[in-house]
Amino acid sequence: MRASDAERERVAEALREAVAEGRLDMEEFEERLEAAYKARTHGELAPLVRDLPTPGVRTPAPASPEASGVVDWPSRIGGTATSRGAFAFWGGFGRKGTWTVGRKFTAFAMWGGGDIDLREARFESAETVIRCFTIMGGMGVTVPPELTVRVRGFGLMGGFGDKATGEGTPGSPRVTVTGFALMGGIGVERKQRKAAKRGLGGAPRKELG
Repeated sequence: MRASDAERERVAEALREAVAEGRLDMEEFEERLEAAYKARTHGELAPLVRDLPTPGVRTPAPASPEASGVVDWPSRIGGTATSRGAFAFWGGFGRKGTWTVGRKFTAFAMWGGGDIDLREARFESAETVIRCFTIMGGMGVTVPPELTVRVRGFGLMGGFGDKATGEGTPGSPRVTVTGFALMGGIGVERKQRKAAKRGLGGAPRKELG
């Protein structure tokens, strides 16, 4: 069957995409492009793109280990801490994203609150202690399912949640959350990482800062 001008142009566009993505070198691209514009039949056009993706359809990038639920812990342990503590008085603080947790991290909140998110964090040491103290305030510590966590705090006329205690995946840092809450509350909970949520097809939850 005779090829149309539109069909020749579609093949040419596929070749341009291929050279831009590195699938073809310039010599191959020029040879195939010339052949595409000279082609008179479908039989002459088809071999030019047989080993290339369908025009306009991108080959999906392979899922990263983080998105598939596997954490590369060795790459996230070590380095200089970006924060070793936090303080809030009549206000609040937040530690989240790709920050590096110090070997010992101390947080204090009085008549205020704080948010410590370890889901995307790096760790200065494989053994980390997070000490949380609050007086008439509140504090939350969020950890990923893959992290080994021990909660050993207590509350006086308040609460110190320990439901996150448990083992993580092999190679995980060991994080101990300790301290006390006086007429306030400290909660430690496990939540999925954003990368894992995207890997499961879920939209990442908007963080409040």
